[in-house]
Amino acid sequence: MSAAEELLAASSLEVARDGDHLTLQFVGDWTTRELARHDAALRGLDPAGARTGALDLSHCGAVDSAGAWILDRTLGNLKDKGLEVTLVGVPPAVERLMDTVAARHIECPPAPKADNPLVAVALRLGRETVRISREATDLLSFLGLTIIVLARSLAMPWRIRFTALISQMEQTGLNALPIVGLISFLVGVVLAYQGADQLAQFGAQIFTVNLVAVGILREMGILLTAIIVAGRSGSAFTAQIGTMKVNEEIDAMRTLGLDPMEVLVMPRVIALVLVLPLLTFYADIMGLLGGAVMATIVLDISFFQFARQLNDAVTVGTLAVGIVKAPFFAFIIGMVGCYEGLQVSRSAESVGQQTTRAVVESIFLVIVLDALLSIFFSVIGF
Repeated sequence: MSAAEELLAASSLEVARDGDHLTLQFVGDWTTRELARHDAALRGLDPAGARTGALDLSHCGAVDSAGAWILDRTLGNLKDKGLEVTLVGVPPAVERLMDTVAARHIECPPAPKADNPLVAVALRLGRETVRISREATDLLSFLGLTIIVLARSLAMPWRIRFTALISQMEQTGLNALPIVGLISFLVGVVLAYQGADQLAQFGAQIFTVNLVAVGILREMGILLTAIIVAGRSGSAFTAQIGTMKVNEEIDAMRTLGLDPMEVLVMPRVIALVLVLPLLTFYADIMGLLGGAVMATIVLDISFFQFARQLNDAVTVGTLAVGIVKAPFFAFIIGMVGCYEGLQVSRSAESVGQQTTRAVVESIFLVIVLDALLSIFFSVIGF
């Protein structure tokens, strides 16, 4: 385009007054590229006592939909200020475009008024309460469905998909051994060190063994293992099933006559119920080993002395308390992970949200159940 053509194409706005008559002459191209230079002037246009007006488009060049909207808005603003406005020299194509824009014009709603902060807090609290109530109801319904399908699978073992079951046992159990063992060992070390530091004030360092043994076997072993599994396997369940939901694979299963509960949920829940007690026992052994290593270093207690004191400090019942909790925790983690995966909508963002929610809900429910079981065992003297 030559310099002359560019100058001709450049838009300009000329305002002329003749008594009480106002003329706006639009020159050049009124397209998206040119509108920003004139928008403020058109918005702040003051008729200054004019009673009639005209929009002269005889020298107007190209007009796109944004330009037509600006022209129609200017026309409406002048009419709202009491002027009788006419269009002059409007090309037929521009007139049709302005008519189309005017027919589809929608007024923007006014901005909502800011709520009182106290009212906003109350509204948010109410919405969250309703959401949590609905979530709890849906989760309780899914719990019933899971129990029904699990009972049916146990009554008809040939319906269990053993290949998927073994695969899930490997992923949730065998592959989790390194992280579970390392964390349990380090927790045993910490308990022994802190316990020895406090008991040394009373000259009762030998009871550090009792502290480590009871803490690991009754609570810390199973609780740490459950939290690790919730963050590792529970989130994986949600992500896997959620991705299948996004890709419409679950819909395809239903179309083929396959039950997603049997194909996807049951292998994961049963695998977790089977491997978590074994993981808990492994975590207990590693935690006691860590405590023994630290007791040897800090207290100069040999492994033989540690084992003898351990035999006096705990019984089989102490170990059983932690192991008994494991299947219940495993069932909760597997159920919540699968439930949140089935709640995923068809977006990648939803997969991330539901995965986060699955981990939080699993850990919360595990801790609540652990507290209830601890109270129960204490009441019955076990």
